[in-house]
Amino acid sequence: MRDYVEIGIGREARRTYDLDQVSLVPTRRTRSSKDVDTTWHIDAYTFDTPLVSHPTDALATPEFIIEMGKQGGLGVINAEGLWGRHRDLEGAIAQVTSNPQDLSNLQQLHAAELNEELLSERISQVRDSGVTVAVRVSPQRARELAPVVIKAGAEILFIQGTLISAEHVQQGGQPLNLKEFIGTLDIPVIAGGVADYTTALHLMRAGAAGVIVGSGVNTNAETVGIDVPMATTIADVAAARRDYLDETGGRYVHLLADGDIHTSADIAKAIACGADGVVLGPVLAQAAEAGGKGYYWPSTAGHPRFPRGIIEPVGSALAEVYTPASAAAARVELSLEVVLHGPSNDPLGQLNLVGGLKRAMAKCGYTDLKSFQKVGLAIR
Repeated sequence: MRDYVEIGIGREARRTYDLDQVSLVPTRRTRSSKDVDTTWHIDAYTFDTPLVSHPTDALATPEFIIEMGKQGGLGVINAEGLWGRHRDLEGAIAQVTSNPQDLSNLQQLHAAELNEELLSERISQVRDSGVTVAVRVSPQRARELAPVVIKAGAEILFIQGTLISAEHVQQGGQPLNLKEFIGTLDIPVIAGGVADYTTALHLMRAGAAGVIVGSGVNTNAETVGIDVPMATTIADVAAARRDYLDETGGRYVHLLADGDIHTSADIAKAIACGADGVVLGPVLAQAAEAGGKGYYWPSTAGHPRFPRGIIEPVGSALAEVYTPASAAAARVELSLEVVLHGPSNDPLGQLNLVGGLKRAMAKCGYTDLKSFQKVGLAIR
């Protein structure tokens, strides 16, 4: 039963929950983590882990995307980021991190004209490595850029904003009807983010192979007053998926949780609430292969008129607790392999993310992701 509280005469609000308010409830049966299978399938593509990187230049160098694929996850390229705007990608990112308190450098770099030939060249470089190629476009530019990135080698298309709907309408422009648009494409589309049951169901009916739940790590709460309660929202969208599964007689839509996920425990709880996979941001920025070299920012931070993200230093929580230096200065040079698969010397869940997920599943008695969505939950 949904819990509503009165916040004033004639005005009610629903009580909701974040992931840090939820805990897993183990059963009498436990398993060995060696027996746990974290394989994730979407459309014709199979991944060893249900981990996806946020489409930001703070992560996505070609080296990072390729390594993410080799380590069993899915790296996502931002077609509207710096890849297609600056040939010296490393130099552009260095400009961003040279003065992280000021977003002006990032905004100016994003204001450069998008070079479709350069973008295609870099996407092709990733495609030639043999890993699955996923590319993100915004709803505003999907009609323009989707053909470009698909021709260059994109195999999965993300149509992603902080929050989107099944029909993006803009004054003076042609509305983007996702149902019509997705029907014209030959590759699977993952769309989002969404913050409620109804919008998620609309995206499923539009033909999305996957729906992104949440809006990532950003400043939406401070700038537009929208703060997605991830535990509740994932559960709501999972309910939409069940209803859509019944409605269609068996079409399953995958859910990717994006937001409020910083540790291996958060990953486990997101999947327990109903997600099939998670989108990770700052925790992956620890890796040596990540573009930001110790800094993270979401793709929304580069918006020319209304940025909704900050450039922040990253590092293991252990370094922040035990050293007086900044997280960036204390950051140990970690490979993406260590961040994802260990070994870890960090007891706070920011390294060996896959190992942490496997242990959570094993302690609760589950050996595959789908069955783990049935684990008991408690509110703290």
